Amino acid sequence: MFKLIGDAVATATALKPLVANANHCEVIVAPPYTAIRAMADRLEGSNIKIAAQNISAEIKHGAHTGEVCGDMLKDAGCSHTIIGHSERRSMYGDTDAFVNRKIRAAFHFGLTPIVCIGETLEDRDAGNAEKVVAMQLKQSLAELTANEVIRIVLAYEPVWAIGTGRTATPTQAQQMHAFIRQWISETFDTNAANDLRILYGGSVKPENISELMREADIDGALVGGASLEAESLARIVNYDR
Repeated sequence: MFKLIGDAVATATALKPLVANANHCEVIVAPPYTAIRAMADRLEGSNIKIAAQNISAEIKHGAHTGEVCGDMLKDAGCSHTIIGHSERRSMYGDTDAFVNRKIRAAFHFGLTPIVCIGETLEDRDAGNAEKVVAMQLKQSLAELTANEVIRIVLAYEPVWAIGTGRTATPTQAQQMHAFIRQWISETFDTNAANDLRILYGGSVKPENISELMREADIDGALVGGASLEAESLARIVNYDR
């Protein structure tokens, strides 16, 4: 919940030339709802796509006050939507079953879901990190096909490393990413596991992105605080490869 419309447009304007030559990855920004249309207009014709930070699980318009339907997001300029971010889960009660419904809603409207999973510090300290992540995967991806799974972007965000300044070491992040990929392989198939993009999110900064991206199973980053300034985000996009 950052940036008024003018601030968001200014950030988009500054970011656009800084990442114009980034052809090694997709660049996606996720402004607040109020700034989606303005940012989409400013970024039209660029290599930067727009994501919403959330989506309604409902697929029909109606009496759902405060919700934003997937076709409304698409109409405003979105191609992607974040689903199940740790803050949505912890502060607003988004369950794995609700995440599953939102994934289906995103598919219904042709949006790409960026689905977040990750354990708390208590889970990790208790030795339950993989167990918790496996349960989130099982319930969030319930009854999806392998072809549907590869349309998702997964984002592993250890809750204990979000906005705390703590970051999972590259080794810790790689271990969980490898576990996730193996779980997808065993649950769906090897092709789905190989094709699935898994992002790391948790205090990603210009200073640690290169080291994280050297790991075999880390395919990209879900950036939080470091995305609020165009120069900082551009340094992450254009990391030293």
